[in-house]
Amino acid sequence: MKLLVTGGAGFIGSAFARRRLAATSDELVVLDKLTYAGDRDNLDEALADSATGGRLRFVHGDIADADLVAPLVAEADAVVNFAAESHVDRSILAADDFLRTGVIGVHVLLEAVRAAMAADGRPRRLLQVSTDEVYGSVETGASSEGDPLAPRSPYAAAKAAGEMLVQAYHVTYGLDTVITRGANTFGPHQHPEKLVPLFITSALQDMPLPLYGDGLQRRDWLYVDDHADGVAAVLERGASGDVYNLPGAGERTNRDVTAAILDRLHKPWSLARSVPDRPGHDRRYAMTGARAAALGWRASTGFEDGMSRTVAWYRGHETWWRRRRDAAWDAYYERQYGRRLAESVEA
Repeated sequence: MKLLVTGGAGFIGSAFARRRLAATSDELVVLDKLTYAGDRDNLDEALADSATGGRLRFVHGDIADADLVAPLVAEADAVVNFAAESHVDRSILAADDFLRTGVIGVHVLLEAVRAAMAADGRPRRLLQVSTDEVYGSVETGASSEGDPLAPRSPYAAAKAAGEMLVQAYHVTYGLDTVITRGANTFGPHQHPEKLVPLFITSALQDMPLPLYGDGLQRRDWLYVDDHADGVAAVLERGASGDVYNLPGAGERTNRDVTAAILDRLHKPWSLARSVPDRPGHDRRYAMTGARAAALGWRASTGFEDGMSRTVAWYRGHETWWRRRRDAAWDAYYERQYGRRLAESVEA
C-alpha cells in the first residue's frame, strides 16, 4: 500500500513507520509539523537503510493545512493519523494547539479523503489513533469500546472530539474509517516530558522526580512496538466503522513505575518527591481487548521487559534526550514543576 502517516516523526508514529517499512513493501509518506515532540531523526534509521529508505518520503507540514494535505491524501491508499499534541499537562496550561490538531486537523483529513474518493471513486481507509483517556477515570472494571466517552482533560476532550468527527463521516459520507484507543505507551524515542522518560533522564542526573499526589494513580502500560503493531493489525483487518481498544500488558501505579526506573538505574528512592497533583488527574485507566485479540493482536511485551529496554535505550542515547531537554524545555519544566517541587515532600 501507499500510506500517508501523519505525525509520523513523533514517538508512536515513528515506531509505526519504522516497523511498517521493515515488515512490508509499503511506501510511506510521513507528514509531520515537527513541533518540539516530533523530530526527523526518529526516522533516520529507516531513511539510512537501503531496504527501506527508498520507500519513505518526509513532508514537513501541518495536517490542518488543507492545501498541503489534499494532494497527499489523493496519492494514498490509506491515512494513519498519529498527529496530536499529546501531553495532558501541556493541554492544561494551553489547550489551543490540541484543538487545532485534534479537531480541525482531523476534519481537514476527513474532507481530503472525501474529496479524493469523489474525484476518482477509489476508497481510502482512514485510521484515527486515539487514547484510553477518552473514557475518563475508570474506578472499577475495564472500559469496552461501546462505553460512553467521558474525557476529563483538554487533551482527552480533543481526542474524543476527533473520534466523533471520524465516526460521523463514516455514517454520513460512507468513509472507510477505523479508530484505535491505545493504553499508556512507553519506550524509546519518547519525548522527556512524559513520566517514564522524564523520570529516567532526571534520575540519570540525580534530579528530583516530581510524583503527582500519592502516586497511586493506575495506568495500563503498553510498549511502543506493541502499540505500533496493534495499529497495523487494525489498519489491515479492522472492520470499517469500528473502534478497537489496544490495552497494555498490565496495570502499575505511578509509584510502581518510579520504583522500576530507580531500581534499574541503581538510584535511591529519595529522588522521588510527592508534589501537588495536577487538576482533574484521572485515577485509573483500564480497557478490555477482545476486539483487537479477535484480529490476532495482543500486547506481547511485558512491563518489566519493556521498562528494561526503555531504560537501556535512554542510558545509551544521552545526546538524543539532552538535545530535547533544552532551554525551551527548561522553561516548561519550571512552569509545570517549579512551584510544585518547592512545596514537595518525601514520597
